[in-house]
Amino acid sequence: MIRIAPRKAKNAEPEVHQCQHPGCTAPGPHRAPKGRLPDEKPPVEDFYYWFCTDHIREYNRAFNYFEGMSEAEQTIYREQMATGYRPTWKMGVNSWSGQAAKGDATFFDDPLGLFKFRNTGPGEQAQEETARRRPPRNAERKALEALGLDETAALNDIKARYKELVKRFHPDANGGDRAAEDQLRKVIQAYDYLKKSGFC
Repeated sequence: MIRIAPRKAKNAEPEVHQCQHPGCTAPGPHRAPKGRLPDEKPPVEDFYYWFCTDHIREYNRAFNYFEGMSEAEQTIYREQMATGYRPTWKMGVNSWSGQAAKGDATFFDDPLGLFKFRNTGPGEQAQEETARRRPPRNAERKALEALGLDETAALNDIKARYKELVKRFHPDANGGDRAAEDQLRKVIQAYDYLKKSGFC
């Protein structure tokens, strides 16, 4: 047995309003608000006029959104519209920036200690970094020796030494000397190993 779905009823014809402009009897398919939209949306028939094409244009040209608002209310509305109704303030007005402006170091939490070296010199930072770093393995020790450093070298020392040796053994600085090229290759390999091993 074949079932045939019943035909759907045709959509009801949209209601056609008459133009509400005084003396006009033309159809009024265009709606226009009677004023500013309130917080709670009222029924359509209570808030909108219905006009024909000619009279909707006339109404729109004469419509004043700010009618009934004082100058102060209009100013507040324009300022809020400029920022999308988001609160704004000048620098130093809110509590967070006030603490920052006073130099209060407790205005944010730093549980991972990412900013603990911000008031220390490079020497103090290097000493603490060396103290907390794990001892080098044999291959890492050999890589440090290839750079002319010992196991107490800090990260900044390793980088500075690497740059210095690359400049010294570069072929352009040695006229294509094979020995310098071999030495440069060892320096690069040593530095790459230290980086990959996580030592620096």
